[in-house]
Amino acid sequence: MSGHNKWSKIKRQKAGSDAAKSKIFSKLSRAIATASRETRGDVNSPILRAVIEKAREYNFPMDNIKRAIERGKNAK
Repeated sequence: MSGHNKWSKIKRQKAGSDAAKSKIFSKLSRAIATASRETRGDVNSPILRAVIEKAREYNFPMDNIKRAIERGKNAK
């Protein structure tokens, strides 16, 4: 009965959920960087604040948010 253990099932389920989370996180990261570029990194601007709040709804980590803001702010 190869392939019929508990870890196999968890691994397949986790792969699907991780792929979905990765897709959402990459879109949010791009949106944060774009908003940061438009607002020159001002986290108090309504545009960037709205995108950050949306990211926090999806449990996007704060250190990733800060990295995305820096990436957008430093882009030319």
